[in-house]
Order: sequence, then C-alpha cells, then structure tokens
Amino acid sequence: MKTRHNPTPDRLARAEDLLRNPRPGSRIEAAQKFGIDLTLLIEKLRLSPAERVRRMHDAANAAEQVRGAARRDRT
Repeated sequence: MKTRHNPTPDRLARAEDLLRNPRPGSRIEAAQKFGIDLTLLIEKLRLSPAERVRRMHDAANAAEQVRGAARRDRT
C-alpha cells in the first residue's frame, strides 16, 4: 500500500488556488458550476491524513448512533 504524506505548503497553495480559481472548461469548474462546495475540499486538504481518518471515524460513529436510535424507536 502506498504511503501518503502531507503535501508541501507550496503544493497545498497550488491546489487551493486551483480550487478557488478553476481554469475555464476544467472539471473543477464544472463541479463548481454544478454546486459542489470546493471550500470543503480545501478544508480537508489542510488536515493531515490521520486527522481526516479520525474525522471520518467520528462521523461513522455518529451515523451508527443515529441508526441505533432509529432502530430502538421502531420497536
């Protein structure tokens, strides 16, 4: 499995610039026009991979708690 490292500040700045100012006709521009909030991607890129996993894990746990509460309410 490939090991991913945090992007360098320069690469992060370039990625952020592309997301904030997509090239005309690019897929990023199409996503933006479709209504995708690209600032959320920028926010996630600023996190370390470990922090992204932690947040995903927290969200999955919260979803499971809601699912469990819904099951209890049905019975």
